[in-house]
Amino acid sequence: MKKTLIILAHPNFEESRLNKTLINTIKNEKNITINNLYSEYKSFDKIDIKREQTLLLEHDRIVFQFPFYWFSSPSLLKEWQDKVLEYGFAYGSEGGKLKTKEFKIVTTMGSPEFAYQAGAYIQASMNELLKPFETMAKFTRMSYTMPFYVYKALKITDEELEQKAFEYKQTLLNEDWSSSLSKYLNS
Repeated sequence: MKKTLIILAHPNFEESRLNKTLINTIKNEKNITINNLYSEYKSFDKIDIKREQTLLLEHDRIVFQFPFYWFSSPSLLKEWQDKVLEYGFAYGSEGGKLKTKEFKIVTTMGSPEFAYQAGAYIQASMNELLKPFETMAKFTRMSYTMPFYVYKALKITDEELEQKAFEYKQTLLNEDWSSSLSKYLNS
């Protein structure tokens, strides 16, 4: 079974209903490692680059999991990208160390799904908003796979969240992340 690294970037994880529920469904899976950046690094300038790169190399799949803040990720994940995905490791003539890795975004949003389209109040699709992450994955030669979304964070029912947690676990444990990518790319 493929080894999955979840890079969790949630500044208020202990107070999170959605992300905490998702993580709790998979935290005991033997081939999944959870790297909680906000627990690990209280100060942005203290990111242990070698530790983080070793974790990336030890896993087949990389997941960025975060709440969708101002149409992107929380700031520590961006800082992590800037420091860890450095020239000579993730890209460049001697880089490419992530070449065979699969990459997935898991994100939670406050707005309902219909808001993320042209003509709705967000005015952009999730495909458009996540383009920087897709480009990062492709630039570092990872395989970008279909993101996993949980919408309407403040209004999701317990039953809906339980169903999403089940889908999340099934998604992460599925050996074939590429099977639904064409559906995502065509949406």
